[in-house]
Amino acid sequence: MTKPTATPAEPPYLRIVAGIRRRITDGELAAGDRVPSTRQIAKEWGVALATATKALTTLRLEGLVETRPRTGTVVAGTAPVTPRRRIPSPTSTTAPASAPASAPAPERELTLDRIVRTGMDIADAEGLPALSMRGVAARLGVAAMSPYRYVTGKNDLVLLMADTAFGEESYPADAPEGWRSRVELGARTLWTLYRRHPWLAQLGPITRPLLAPNLMVHGEWVLSALDGHGLAPATLFDIHVLVYSHTHGLAVHLEREAQAEASTGQSDDEWMDSRAPTLQGLAESGRFPTFTKVVGAFDDGYDLRLDALFELGLKALLDGLTPVVEDRKAAP
Repeated sequence: MTKPTATPAEPPYLRIVAGIRRRITDGELAAGDRVPSTRQIAKEWGVALATATKALTTLRLEGLVETRPRTGTVVAGTAPVTPRRRIPSPTSTTAPASAPASAPAPERELTLDRIVRTGMDIADAEGLPALSMRGVAARLGVAAMSPYRYVTGKNDLVLLMADTAFGEESYPADAPEGWRSRVELGARTLWTLYRRHPWLAQLGPITRPLLAPNLMVHGEWVLSALDGHGLAPATLFDIHVLVYSHTHGLAVHLEREAQAEASTGQSDDEWMDSRAPTLQGLAESGRFPTFTKVVGAFDDGYDLRLDALFELGLKALLDGLTPVVEDRKAAP
């Protein structure tokens, strides 16, 4: 008697593909409806972002979903419910059906700007780990190797994306009065960009700065605000680095927060609630009396708000730097 062969387990990404395909078949998702993002998929199915990305790419290749600028991934308007191959009758004289309206744009329309903007859309919606050259090509509806005619690889693409993102905000020709107002404007402008594109803060440590021309614009603004106050060049640059570090250091957590939620399936509040017994044990241990007193004073718990921390830290930092900058200017 032949021993039956065990059926290998279905890869997780194929289970996700089957689940979303079923929603389309059942009418739960209609043409034009947005499908779950990679982060939503990761949370719902309990998989890594890379697995979620592979599932969406498979659905795109099947023609079930498509990516629309400023909208995201939606159910394709002309996609078949299940992929089938039409076998024409040998005697049929019917002309081949024309390409659907949602067919990929011809590769002659491919440009560096479209590649960069598509990469930014992926990183904005799904995080930098979800970005790949193959994924960009799939969204653009071109051959996998086509983007390589414009960029050498993912690292090159990310640098172009970063430079484009940092160039989205500029500064007024009539600069505000006073060095402090100008430095505040520079810090808040960068915070706005990090808020808009959280992946920007993940690109490298401060000891290995990103040498992007449009990021240099923001540095030039702060340096010019501090120049002319009698500061030694090293001191001037140290202050610039401190202000940048404050903004960048908090911005790092914007993307990490989203990644943590996707990987655990829990919001920040849900995660803290699940740690309540551990927190209670620490408070009751008697080892941390100040911590216990402070935490116990909150009626509804501590609400950590990154925007508020950014403003509080910026004010404290500039308050402390004011004597350094202005006393040097007043010195004979």
